[in-house]
Amino acid sequence: MGYMRTLVIDGAVSQQAAQVARAKKMHYAWIVFAITFLALIAAAGVRSVPSILIVPLENDFGWSRATISVAVSINLLMYGLIGPFAAALMNRFGVRRIMSFAFVLIAAGVSATAFMQKPWQLQLLWGIVVGAGAGTVGLVMGATVVTGWFHRHRGLLIGILTASTATGQLLFLPLLAKLVEGHGWRAATWCVVAAAVTLVPLAVFFVKDDPAPLGLRPFGLPDDESPSAPVRRNPLADALSGLFLGLRSRDFYILAGTFFICGATTNGLVGTHLVPACMDHGIPQVQAASLLAMMGVFDLVGTTASGWLSDRFNNRLLLFTYYGLRGLSLLYLPHAFGHGSHGLGWFAIFYGLDWIATVPPTLALTTQSFGQERATVLFGWIIAAHQIGAALAAYGAGYLRSTEGHYDHAFVVSAALCLVAAVAVLRHTFSTVKR
Repeated sequence: MGYMRTLVIDGAVSQQAAQVARAKKMHYAWIVFAITFLALIAAAGVRSVPSILIVPLENDFGWSRATISVAVSINLLMYGLIGPFAAALMNRFGVRRIMSFAFVLIAAGVSATAFMQKPWQLQLLWGIVVGAGAGTVGLVMGATVVTGWFHRHRGLLIGILTASTATGQLLFLPLLAKLVEGHGWRAATWCVVAAAVTLVPLAVFFVKDDPAPLGLRPFGLPDDESPSAPVRRNPLADALSGLFLGLRSRDFYILAGTFFICGATTNGLVGTHLVPACMDHGIPQVQAASLLAMMGVFDLVGTTASGWLSDRFNNRLLLFTYYGLRGLSLLYLPHAFGHGSHGLGWFAIFYGLDWIATVPPTLALTTQSFGQERATVLFGWIIAAHQIGAALAAYGAGYLRSTEGHYDHAFVVSAALCLVAAVAVLRHTFSTVKR
């Protein structure tokens, strides 16, 4: 009897020691998360390049701002439309293969732009090829990694990965702007190529598709819960079935519609045209690029905080607050130019905190409405709406600048759209999927 009691006690002690050992050892999920963070930073650097190339390309080739904006619009549109298919491909073939291929595609497309001579070449290379690569290594990849590798802190981690896009601007824009000033726009493209090539071996050798082959469970999953087995579907059928599911739900229209406005007012308007607008008011390009970098600093804070808040508070109220404050910021922007760097500095701080803080609560509401299994594909289609808005705003603002000589009307229209989004998300009650 005493012998049996000893065995039980020894077994309990051994089990407790094993649990302590597992707790001390870093979970591999954090390695995958770190590489994904770096990948999104690099992809964000790629997406930030057009804002500092518009004026140099205008001067070098004599192309109009509207003509250059067409390529930027195609890039933004491809970034969005590729998202749901990229999510389905990652579900089918794994994150490692898709991430590696995407950076090879980005490197090939960006390097080829150094030799272009015609507008159609810019539209093909930067618009389609680079847009497809950058869209694959986008927020949908971050959502796939977090939902597959983590059970706890999902909102916070999505916030951090979303904020990494702003960190990409922080790291790349001032450097690229100085390269353009000192060595021409082609030097900036080679810098981007080097960053993309560096990510390929990291993805190939260190990214793992899911925890199971390593004998691991998603981080934070309780011992009494079984991890969801990955479902390998046909990628095209998976993406299209997700779209059809969304089109039957009013929740999808609200989320996609408000995210359309989000894209129009961030990547499309401010991300593409703030630097040229500053240069119209006599502000040097490097100083203007530093404003976007400042937004990156504050967005890193704001979006990470938004992820933390989305785990704890009503996500409808969060979105109402974010869109409302963004609208007020855009109404202020035309007046900020009159106050020089001081006024624009305040705009950069305020707008930066709100830049893409909408992502964590939008993903949380998508998961709430459609369930974890379908959330990433549905979120991919919602990101597609985001980028359609960005593409239309990028071209529309460039067209208004070419015809009117200023951006004021573009800023005011975008502000009104943000206020519409704030009201829409507050008035709608989102459903909850049956678990």
